[in-house]
Amino acid sequence: MSDVARPLENADCPLPPRRGLNRVQAAGYVGVGTSKFDAMIQDGRMPKAKRIDGRRVWDRRALDAAFDRLLDDAQTDANPWDD
Repeated sequence: MSDVARPLENADCPLPPRRGLNRVQAAGYVGVGTSKFDAMIQDGRMPKAKRIDGRRVWDRRALDAAFDRLLDDAQTDANPWDD
């Protein structure tokens, strides 16, 4: 097996989860497509990216916090006129 074909992690020395995610990875991490992710950034439901040189990178911890703030299904189904 060549060095190129070896996986980056193995059972003896696993890598920690990646903290910085690109746009596609960040969208997938929260379970939406990139268009929906972009809209969620625009309306403030998801965080903006950090800059690392010319790259935009989303912090996994910031995504977790934003995801935790999203309303649950039961909260979004509530009709204020029902009270």
